[in-house]
Amino acid sequence: MATGRTVLVIDDDADYRASVKSLLEGEGYVVDEAATGKAGLRKLKEHRPDLIVLDVMMESIVEGYAVNQAIKFQPEFEAYADIPIVMVSSIDESPDERFGRSEEMEMVRPNRYLTKPLDIPRFLEVVSKATHRGAAAS
Repeated sequence: MATGRTVLVIDDDADYRASVKSLLEGEGYVVDEAATGKAGLRKLKEHRPDLIVLDVMMESIVEGYAVNQAIKFQPEFEAYADIPIVMVSSIDESPDERFGRSEEMEMVRPNRYLTKPLDIPRFLEVVSKATHRGAAAS
C-alpha cells in the first residue's frame, strides 16, 4: 500500500472525484481534489502532490490539456513540472491520436492517458508506479 503519497484529482464531475478519492484512499493514498483547472493549479501550489489525475473536458473541451501545458511548460509552475500527470477522459482518442500532427504535441501530452470508465486494476497500477518512481508507468 502507498502510505502518505498524495494524489491531486482535477475533474469537474463530483461523483467521479468522490469515487476516485474513495478508491485511492482505500489504497493508502492521501487525496486532494479540485473541480476546475484553475482550482487544481491553485491546489498544486498549496500542497505539492506526488501525482496529478487530470480530466480533459471541464470548463472547456480542452481544459485538461491547458492545465497539463501550464504545469509542464509555464515558468510559474516550473517547480512542479516533474510531477507525473495521468490524464483520464471519456474521449477515446489519446492526445497523440487527436493532436498527432501538431508541432506543439509535447506541450499537451501527459505522462499517461487512460479512458473512462476506468479499468480499476490498470489505473491502480499506473498510480502506484507513478507515485513510487516519480514518473508515470508505460
